[in-house]
Amino acid sequence: MKSKVFVALDQTDWKQLEMLSSSLSGSSCGMKVGMELYYAHGPKAVEFLHSKGFKVFLDLKLHDIPTTVEKALKNLIKLPAYMFNVHAAGGSEMLKRAAEAVSARPDAKLIAVTQLTSTSESMMQSELKISGSLMECVLDYAKLTKNNGLHGVVCSAQEAQAIKKVCGPDFLCVTPGIRPKGVVAHDQKRLMTPNEALANGADYLVVGRAITEAKDPALALENLFKE
Repeated sequence: MKSKVFVALDQTDWKQLEMLSSSLSGSSCGMKVGMELYYAHGPKAVEFLHSKGFKVFLDLKLHDIPTTVEKALKNLIKLPAYMFNVHAAGGSEMLKRAAEAVSARPDAKLIAVTQLTSTSESMMQSELKISGSLMECVLDYAKLTKNNGLHGVVCSAQEAQAIKKVCGPDFLCVTPGIRPKGVVAHDQKRLMTPNEALANGADYLVVGRAITEAKDPALALENLFKE
């Protein structure tokens, strides 16, 4: 079951990364390399974690003109990461070109961000000027993503079950915003506990500070699933 977890690495200190990878070595969890870590250390971070036996989710959320995203992915897929992502808001042409680029790595997965789990419905409507409900927006992005050949989406676990209904059971739902009971929400708005998320159809859980800031990260990971 721990293979369903990607631990979000948001720290940039290399010694902390080494200590955390040592602590979680052999646990079968994956590691998510986000912008902070990648911009600090680049490909070295992905290669290091892969060498330690971790499945890597390279979470750079590409969103640009189709040609730029396509060329960026052609370079990124040379890295030993299992999963890459883009923003669904980039539109059909960008998504299609991204999928074509990643098709050169049949073992890799490409997913698209629907709406960030820090986005509330009121924020989406008032600030981003997207009409309709947040769920409608997420489902539209999920369908757009599937129709352009990607493997799944990043979404809140609250939306995973509905996405599976419209996109099929094999369409991946990768869910950040996972918090064990009693853990501070920080900047996340659409949260679920691990148990709730899995029951609602999540394929992968992204968990960060609840594990990385624990005194014993391996024990925190174990306790997360005992819950």
